[in-house]
Amino acid sequence: MSRRESLLRAGLAVALSLAASGAAAAPADDPELARLSQRLTVLEASPDTAQVGTFERYRARQAIDAAREARSRDRPAAVQLADRRVETAEIVVRTQLAQRELDRLDRERSELLVEASRRDADRARAEAERLRVQAQIQAEEAERLRQAADQEAAARQQAEGLLDDVAGKQAAKLRAARERDAELARKEAELLGVEPPPATPKPKPKKK
Repeated sequence: MSRRESLLRAGLAVALSLAASGAAAAPADDPELARLSQRLTVLEASPDTAQVGTFERYRARQAIDAAREARSRDRPAAVQLADRRVETAEIVVRTQLAQRELDRLDRERSELLVEASRRDADRARAEAERLRVQAQIQAEEAERLRQAADQEAAARQQAEGLLDDVAGKQAAKLRAARERDAELARKEAELLGVEPPPATPKPKPKKK
């Protein structure tokens, strides 16, 4: 073996070792977020579901990405929001697929009713009745999924409202603490006979 070949093999071994070390040091994804991402990938990978619920799937993907970037104290709430949005996307996809199937059954039923004028009327009516019952079942399922989606949206809004309330309370506590500190500093300055420090201006409330 030549000296050049020996050097090439040694360099390759070092590179592979560094690559393996880097892979081992890479942080593993949060198992819950990985599970949510997998559920979303299933919706995106299927030809039947890839073209429905696009907006809801986009919001779910945004929530998962935001949860990955969230600080540790904010992560539980962010993961919960991502879970709700993934579930909403799944419900919307199922609802839209059920509606598509319902439309298809309605068209098939209409075609059968037209055909009934040329074929045996009793047999055509029996088949139409079967399809009517099936369409009714599909409609009831679509309505159930719609109501579930509405309930999910209401729960999500409530959760987001709670998060806003917590943030507002924390800000109020911080302002109160600053005002107490300023008052103590003013009293201390009066006792010492020195100029009190300027009062900290109150933060302007954010416009909604």
